[in-house]
Amino acid sequence: MEEKRYAVVTGGNKGIGFEICRQLASNGIEVILTARNESRGLEAIKKLNVSGLSNVVFHQLDIKDPTSITRLANFIETHFRKLDILINNAAEIGIVMHEEEFRAGGGFLQMIDENVHLLTNVVEEPYELGEQCLNTNYYATKKITESLIPLLQLSESPRIVNVTSIYGNLHWFHNEKLKEELEDIENLTEERIDEIIQWFLRDFKAAKLKENGWPLTSSAYKVSKAALNAYTRLMAKKFQNIRVNCVHPGYCVTDITSHTGFLTAEEGAKGPVMAALLPDDGPSGVFFNKMQMASFSSFDAY
Repeated sequence: MEEKRYAVVTGGNKGIGFEICRQLASNGIEVILTARNESRGLEAIKKLNVSGLSNVVFHQLDIKDPTSITRLANFIETHFRKLDILINNAAEIGIVMHEEEFRAGGGFLQMIDENVHLLTNVVEEPYELGEQCLNTNYYATKKITESLIPLLQLSESPRIVNVTSIYGNLHWFHNEKLKEELEDIENLTEERIDEIIQWFLRDFKAAKLKENGWPLTSSAYKVSKAALNAYTRLMAKKFQNIRVNCVHPGYCVTDITSHTGFLTAEEGAKGPVMAALLPDDGPSGVFFNKMQMASFSSFDAY
């Protein structure tokens, strides 16, 4: 009899996270759906149960709260003894969208640096939200990953999938030396990623993004996802027995995109689920643009 496989999905109560849970459960994986809000998490479980999926349980998780992470790790160890799949989906966007203007202007398609002067009444990028975005998308994701590594190491086929974005592509950075540094995975370190993030935050606060070659639109989000991509590659190098990859799900119609986009959440979940179910000889340390392997530094499509 085949051994049961267990997966944790962060931010699993709605959107792409919910669809990842549904598709993993449909593939026979025992899924631990996590969310910050308990009632929303339980409501999501109820929906999955009603659709005929009983192999899903809820556990509260705020990835920015170390105590919450510890409770989840203890729950997994007590009930399942191991973890096979971790999908880091929880994220923040780091901007305030004026929804009517944002949608009318073309959603995220208008968020290019050449348009920065046109976006004053479309989006706002407060420093506090940018800092929060980096804390969630990079530091908290890193913390939950490191906390669950011991349980993943007990699996025969461990997988980590970091849900990233095309906005994490180095194409958006204008500082060539920095781009080279983030690409050079043989010499890059986690300590250096931290230094780069702190450098960005100082420049963000001092309004020096342009002069130092940072992205000018969705700045914190782009830096957070570029840092996550680099961390993904470092993890793949460090843990040879774990398939660690990052996936851009596509531009999906969800809450985080203010319901703009080209794909449904169901379509967006396909890439992360594919990466979670890769065979043991599958790639590690790569970037998937939806279902296709792609470059970390250039892109063709959203």
